Amino acid sequence: MNFLSHFYFDRHYTDPQFILGSILPDLLKNANKNWNLHPDKLAVSFNEDDRLIKILEGWSRHIQVDRIFHSSEFFMQHTREIKIEIAPLLINSPVRPSFLAHVSLELLLDNLLVSNRVIDADDLYSYLGKIYRPALQKFLEFNGIADTPLFFNFFDRFIRSAYLKSYNEMDHLMYALTRICMRLWDDPINDSQRRELSGVFQKYREKLSGSFMDIFDKINTELS
Repeated sequence: MNFLSHFYFDRHYTDPQFILGSILPDLLKNANKNWNLHPDKLAVSFNEDDRLIKILEGWSRHIQVDRIFHSSEFFMQHTREIKIEIAPLLINSPVRPSFLAHVSLELLLDNLLVSNRVIDADDLYSYLGKIYRPALQKFLEFNGIADTPLFFNFFDRFIRSAYLKSYNEMDHLMYALTRICMRLWDDPINDSQRRELSGVFQKYREKLSGSFMDIFDKINTELS
């Protein structure tokens, strides 16, 4: 799941460090795709700092939500259907249809949460603005991230741009998908493909609009 979908499950939580932890795996991958942390193996190092513990608890929540989501029939069905629709449009593209189907489904769920006013992206940014940065710095260092300025530069841009608030607009969603693909491939999608894909995703969004909350209800049930 993407940032806003993860935030949905903890939107009523009051601890900024926990909220940060619940989206931190994705933040790190966006900052540097080669960073691969396993903080659960270092949990004993956090025992003396409540803020570190809260970040770790949020991180664990993220992993749990993703595990339920990616093993669900909802995920398998819709990624399969999206893949079938977009594969012919990607014949001359290096982008794997399975990858784009996966990512597009997650972003469409974010789009539906925002456009249906189930959540407010401003609330997430408000939490992130209240985190205790020395705790995040320590968390990263404990996990072997030496170049913490790289992460904080990305993190500050992430908050400043507030681009998640634009996820209710399909053009911005398509831009985000393109940027994600550009982290893995050069010239992944041309203008013609972008227009055609946008049409496919718009129609699929309409298909999901009446039932998208089913997966959130399922995950909520399994979390409790």
